[in-house]
Amino acid sequence: MDLGASLWYNNGDLNTKNGISKTLLDKEESLREAVRDLGSAAVAFSSGVDSTYLLHVASEVLPSRAVAFTAAPRSMPPAELESAVRFCKSRGIRHEIVRFDEFSVPGFAENPPDRCYHCKKALFGRFSDLARELGLAAVLEGSNTDDSGDYRPGRRAIRELGVLSPLADAGLSKAEIRELSRRAGLPTWRKPSAACLASRFPYGERITPDALERVGKAESLLASIVGEDVPLRVRRHGTVARIETARSAFPAILERAEEISSALKSLGFAYTSLDLLGYRTGSLNAVLTSIQA
Repeated sequence: MDLGASLWYNNGDLNTKNGISKTLLDKEESLREAVRDLGSAAVAFSSGVDSTYLLHVASEVLPSRAVAFTAAPRSMPPAELESAVRFCKSRGIRHEIVRFDEFSVPGFAENPPDRCYHCKKALFGRFSDLARELGLAAVLEGSNTDDSGDYRPGRRAIRELGVLSPLADAGLSKAEIRELSRRAGLPTWRKPSAACLASRFPYGERITPDALERVGKAESLLASIVGEDVPLRVRRHGTVARIETARSAFPAILERAEEISSALKSLGFAYTSLDLLGYRTGSLNAVLTSIQA
């Protein structure tokens, strides 16, 4: 299974503790100190790998002073919101669900290359306002060091609003966060990377609530075939559904090709294709040649 990261226990650092390198433990301690020093914080919590680990740390070093903020837009798969609610309930973490209509954000539906900037600016602006109302010192989000290698206009909004990215500041990569999550017993340590459903649309292709719903249903269907722990995207190119998934899942897809094609046709996709390069993050950014984050 391709999770986009290899997990390791000794990467050449001979000074290890329980199989974890001292370098990684130092990064974790740096993260803990930075969050503890804030005194209180709101954590933007999507229930993904990064935000779950960040919330875990914040709730440990800031007991009763760490609050989870989860947005509930139409572009968030329902299962992600359900996971976020379950996690906070299981840990006794205060959880604020922020209703957010991304279609009210100018430019969102038109889907320009900087769509994520406008959406993040509006959403994290809401988070910042709510954090101030609750008397919380900062808003934290879960970017890691790997996120600097792709076109991510949302980072600009994060910087402009003064939102903190403590995982990246501590020098933690995705693979390291997975390893620390495994060590902490978090259920998300093997979870595939997730992103809002709007990321399934090529830039310039208009996004509608109905189209978002159809993409979400298509992915739910395919996840039931390849498995929930397998990375998967259904990219929408007009009437074409382009499936990206781990190459190890290709046989399962091809074995039920007619069933999948028929089901996706009922969702409005005239054609279904399987991307031979498999799953990869930011594949729709391939068409961007001169845009800077």
